[in-house]
Amino acid sequence: MTNVDGNGLQHQSLQHQTVLLEEAIEALVWRRDGSYVDGTFGRGGHSRKLLDTLDADGRLIAFDKDPQAIAAAAQITDPRFQIVHESFADLRDALAQRGVAKVSGILLDLGVSSPQIDDPARGFSFRFDGPLDMRMDTTRGESAALWLARATQQEITEVIRDYGEERFAVQIAKALIARRAESERLGPLASTGELAALVANVVKTREKGQNPATRTFQALRIHVNQELAELQVTLEAAAELLEQGGRLVVISFHSLEDRIVKRFMQAQANGPHIDRRLPIRAADLPVPPMKLLGRVRASEAEVAANPRSRSAVMRTAEKVAL
Repeated sequence: MTNVDGNGLQHQSLQHQTVLLEEAIEALVWRRDGSYVDGTFGRGGHSRKLLDTLDADGRLIAFDKDPQAIAAAAQITDPRFQIVHESFADLRDALAQRGVAKVSGILLDLGVSSPQIDDPARGFSFRFDGPLDMRMDTTRGESAALWLARATQQEITEVIRDYGEERFAVQIAKALIARRAESERLGPLASTGELAALVANVVKTREKGQNPATRTFQALRIHVNQELAELQVTLEAAAELLEQGGRLVVISFHSLEDRIVKRFMQAQANGPHIDRRLPIRAADLPVPPMKLLGRVRASEAEVAANPRSRSAVMRTAEKVAL
């Protein structure tokens, strides 16, 4: 049985299939005795494969905001492994607290796990009616319902337009504000089903096969979890934390994420801008801190087995200068 998640992507119900598993570990591991970071443990597919690849002196520190992911990580008893219940945006401080100054590789799989989407209580999917939550970490922060109950029409418009790339953002925001005005009679907007129905009533046209609420759900999830801001912070920290030769591997699932990753890696590979009119010898030019190792997409075989992998883009860069 296949489902369609909050990003309009198909996946196997109640199972999580790790995307680009072999490719990610092959790109990441260049020394088997190194220290590595899995910034998004999820259900542990990449982490387990990484532990199988490292030798006895290797080390893996994984991060996740989701309490359910932390519970899954607790099942790993390998002494080389540690799990941290924090966002990968806290990478720098968390590693410092554990006495880790440099790492050999950092992996970020930015996808939402299938168990998160398939659990109606999490509020990520428009296919299941449940609380309008959308928080990756349900122990802290503001849910989507609470934010929608207080945000201005302009704020809602900007989030849906900028994070969902939704051309009907203004109309959706107006409908949400109008619905809020009826909260005394109808109660607060608090369920995924009602939000999906409201959006569908406003968005009359959509790409074939895509639910009208797809872009709105994506936008709210990104905003509630501050996904793009945290990604930018993490990329900058990763560039500092990688040892010489260290690898940064990032798997993105939508254009907003991939654009940030692409621009960051390109900027690192190009190095600081130098005015060509300055009398500087080529030998004295600063060495760019990273070099690009390429971009990979899922194979036809993987897409056939796991349609969710169709949108995945994996980019890899290597630290070349300290």
